[in-house]
Amino acid sequence: MLRIAICDDDSSAVAKHKKITETCLMQMGSAGETVSYTSSENLLYDITEDGFFFDLILLDIEMPENTGMEIARKIKPYLPNVKIIFITSHIEYAIDAFELSIFRYVPKNDIDKRLFSAIQDAVKLIQLEDGKAYTIQTNSRLEKIPYKEIFYIEREGKNASISAAAGVSKVRKSLQQVYAELNAEEFIYIDRGCIVNMIHIMQIKDGMAVLKNGVSLPISRTHLQEVKVQINNYWGTHI
Repeated sequence: MLRIAICDDDSSAVAKHKKITETCLMQMGSAGETVSYTSSENLLYDITEDGFFFDLILLDIEMPENTGMEIARKIKPYLPNVKIIFITSHIEYAIDAFELSIFRYVPKNDIDKRLFSAIQDAVKLIQLEDGKAYTIQTNSRLEKIPYKEIFYIEREGKNASISAAAGVSKVRKSLQQVYAELNAEEFIYIDRGCIVNMIHIMQIKDGMAVLKNGVSLPISRTHLQEVKVQINNYWGTHI
């Protein structure tokens, strides 16, 4: 079951966003629980102190106690994979939202049309991420690594080295073979010897792919333009 938080200092906006969310879940046939907040401090306390988990958070950016930007920065260490949808009337926040790896930016003047599709896309991506894992099987071990936890994969001699949230796992296969087995559009080559999971890329800066875990990986000159195109296409489809 999906857990979704809705936070806005305007109670009527919370009620409206909750109705849109529940309608979306019902039409998708997805089970979900929504928790409403009119205080950003209460949301922060529940996550940082009481350990509340959420798959998706709908956040108003302009709130008196904490801005949506501040909340996003504070909760990311506790919920690194949470999808956040910003709702605001100020378009200039969209640039900062990208740097925070925000899922979607929805303007208040188009809320009825765009919030539903944003929630729908978020739910689809959450379900997609939860449903796939890469399996490493040998005579002595069986290991499953969820796609969403894989940061990048590098060639290391005759092995492929998979860097994920739980650590590094090695499999005696070529990078090309692992890429074919993954068979997922979120994985792209940034160099002949490195594959990256696009859902973890925060930004492309100075020829480097900067990931959510703080790692920066060099993008080869021959791959740079194609990497930018693939990322734009992916975010345009999924985000």
